[in-house]
Amino acid sequence: MPVDFESFDFILAMDEDNLADLLSRAPTDYRDNISLIMQHAGWEGGREVPDPYYGGASGFEQVLDLLEAACNGFIDNVLLQRLSESGNG
Repeated sequence: MPVDFESFDFILAMDEDNLADLLSRAPTDYRDNISLIMQHAGWEGGREVPDPYYGGASGFEQVLDLLEAACNGFIDNVLLQRLSESGNG
């Protein structure tokens, strides 16, 4: 929804197609708030979260592992840094 770009400080995409779609829809002033979630994982691995649908149970486990790493990195590197900069951390 268009209001999402104004409402949220961060919008995280799972893959390049979603990222491109979000960037094409976002007003120019809000494009810096959009990124790939895997940018926060803290390693040089893939930039995208794969679709687990065809990978069976192990595919879903892999996606869960990737997202846990990315979310932990996001919390550590983005949210905690923002809190410490604002004097609340």
